[in-house]
Amino acid sequence: MGAQIRAARALLRWSGADLVRESGVSHATIHRAEAVNGKTAMTLANASAIRRALEAAGIELIDENGGGPGARLRKRMSGDRVA
Repeated sequence: MGAQIRAARALLRWSGADLVRESGVSHATIHRAEAVNGKTAMTLANASAIRRALEAAGIELIDENGGGPGARLRKRMSGDRVA
């Protein structure tokens, strides 16, 4: 998940502080998670909080499906708010 978090922050142009503010997860926890390219030792609660924050900002986290995990910006629908 670390690479996905890094990619998602880059797509959003978010700093680590932005993700801390939006997710409520500590900077140290996010930093440790981003340092790992595979599975992290992050708690389910922290991983869920980060996922919710990124998804609320318009990120789709793509699961491992043979092509590797990833992140992309969700296609905006006509009613979506522009931030």
